[in-house]
Amino acid sequence: MSTTDPEHRTIIEPFKVKVMEPLPFRTRAERERILAEAGNNLFLVPAREVTFDFLTDSGTTAMSAAQWAAMMVADESYAGSRSFEKFEAVVQRVTGFTHVIPTHQGRAAERLLFSTLVKPGHFVPSNNHFDTTRANLEQLGATAVDLVIAEGKDPTSRHPFKGNIDLPRLEAFCREHAGRIPLGMITITNNTGGGQPVSLANLRGAAEIYRRHGIPFVIDACRFAENAWFVKVREEGQLERAPREIAREVFELADACLVSAKKDGMVNIGGFIATRRAEWLPALRSLLILTEGFPTYGGLAARDLEALAIGLEESLDERYLEYRVAVSRYMAEGLERRGVPVMQPPGGHAVYIDARRFLPHIPPAELPAQALTCELYLALGVRACEIGTVMFGDKASMELVRLAFPRRVYTQAHFDYILEGIEGVVARKAELRGLRIVEEPPFLRHFTARFAPVS
Repeated sequence: MSTTDPEHRTIIEPFKVKVMEPLPFRTRAERERILAEAGNNLFLVPAREVTFDFLTDSGTTAMSAAQWAAMMVADESYAGSRSFEKFEAVVQRVTGFTHVIPTHQGRAAERLLFSTLVKPGHFVPSNNHFDTTRANLEQLGATAVDLVIAEGKDPTSRHPFKGNIDLPRLEAFCREHAGRIPLGMITITNNTGGGQPVSLANLRGAAEIYRRHGIPFVIDACRFAENAWFVKVREEGQLERAPREIAREVFELADACLVSAKKDGMVNIGGFIATRRAEWLPALRSLLILTEGFPTYGGLAARDLEALAIGLEESLDERYLEYRVAVSRYMAEGLERRGVPVMQPPGGHAVYIDARRFLPHIPPAELPAQALTCELYLALGVRACEIGTVMFGDKASMELVRLAFPRRVYTQAHFDYILEGIEGVVARKAELRGLRIVEEPPFLRHFTARFAPVS
């Protein structure tokens, strides 16, 4: 039921299409050749050969007319641009943080902050670290530790906040590793664990533990608006609050946030660090100038800052957020009805297929989630992302296939078309076979590894 219009059950796309782009269609035989040339890695398949691109929701947003218009009046001055001033003011208003450092994307923000604070032998706890976060910590010699609650590792659990960090374990971890934790984190929403939200109560508890142990609290806030919506509709006592108000309280609990603005910033490129820790600024800005750019553009054109300033505001619109979450719910329910098990309850930005349950005949060592991503492409032209053994190695607790939905790009007709086609994948699932890695890099192997079928 729509919360914004009680007379209508259908939640429609809260926008109209102003510019269109044709979809590429290929035959299965053509896709078999394309996938073989790409080494069975969807990251290596050209976008021109993909019909429905659900590889990621990062940087794939369709920007609004207001964003495109703002880009036309950008001030591209190297230093002191008025576009930066506009962007800074919006970030300060949304987050409450005083100091704002722009970067070209989220992993640059991670590298800047971690390079400043993290040393070999350090430990950094979180609910779950995503791939670039973990890699940026590990290449510095630190250990990224996941402390998500037990329900967060169970795809069938319907706990409303499966992204919550395990507070008793966090307390014990902070005591055990006292003096070796340069910062503590939480990811909202929890991408690795199925796009699951973190409750406001849990965030308050984590903040109190970090504060008591003298550990700076940093939020990975790529999907802060979606998390705020889940708090509003799922957490007791929050329904009458606006997502903007909830998000502001979340940020006020922390010392800083890292943001890939390519998600809830509603832009194609951009990121930032925002903090109230003035003592971090000299080192952060020095490294920023060395590797990204001057502090008032940080690796971005001013037009990107203009688009981001508007996108941060648009992401907190309640009608948009209701529609955004409804898309994932619609797809999750449609897949389940057709015999495809998914992570429950559905998250905000994606649906996660439980490949371990869907393909029980393929063991984790033979990469069932990667095998399923290949079949989705061959059968439907869908590009999805493996989140399992390929991405996380022996640290993987689940074998998931993420269908990440670009913001404001596809319509319900597109999703219905995919749901109709998935029935053929279900009918053939017993025929699917596993894969093995034949080539891989030392870090973030899922981006460029190549695979071959298991004999």
